Amino acid sequence: MRVTVLGSGSTGNATLVESGDVRILIDAGFSGRDLERRMRSVGVDPASLQAILITHDHGDHTRGMGVLARRFDVPILMTQVTEHACRALLTGRERIEHYRSLEPFRIGPFEVMPFLTVHDAADPVAITVRHVESGSKLGVATDLGRPTAPVRAALTGCHMLVLEANHDESMLWAGPYPWSVKQRIASSHGHLSNRAAAELAHELYHPNLVAVALAHLSEHCNDGGLARDVIGLALDRRGYRGRLAVAPQAEPLEPFDVSALRRSAGQGEQLSLL
Repeated sequence: MRVTVLGSGSTGNATLVESGDVRILIDAGFSGRDLERRMRSVGVDPASLQAILITHDHGDHTRGMGVLARRFDVPILMTQVTEHACRALLTGRERIEHYRSLEPFRIGPFEVMPFLTVHDAADPVAITVRHVESGSKLGVATDLGRPTAPVRAALTGCHMLVLEANHDESMLWAGPYPWSVKQRIASSHGHLSNRAAAELAHELYHPNLVAVALAHLSEHCNDGGLARDVIGLALDRRGYRGRLAVAPQAEPLEPFDVSALRRSAGQGEQLSLL
């Protein structure tokens, strides 16, 4: 399983998950043209996508989904409520497939599990993607007002996490946003701070965690080095020795080969007997 964060931040989010010739795009928050450019820059033909999986209706996760789906005839997977909230981006010519929270579904070698989050969107979910044959498990949670018990349970046992670290609390309150926006970001329906992300990462750590990508950093209210230091310290205290990276907004992050990272860490992948 290979994971590439194509870009993440307040103005756009997209993550590519691959195994063999099966490719899934999780969120499509850049323009269709920019998504195509980013994929080609990491050696992926957008026409090879099997699905565009949308987690919620906010524009920084949906902006390019309609254009990409129509241009390359790729199905969009989302909840029915999210489709209704995104109707302005759709023309009716897209192939739409619905999923429901806590109902897993298969896309090729992957089992996808969506689960509800607390965020100020119409029907927000985070997801895990498990490579069935090897058992490698990815968790993608980039918009969390707070990490509820079900969210923590769903993310338990991931070999890789794409985890929100949106803002530094001091930088947020001193930052340029209107007071109402600051309150929204800091609320239980907003975004995780570095401190909250560190607490969650500390809790989710287990010896087989090999990669963490920090995502959805605020351009004005966070700093990549600061986020890395805060979350890195929390993980160090648990003995974490895996890869820790900060996803930029402007360009893709270097891909994570989760299987190779697991082998380097001395983990034997559990092959399916089926």
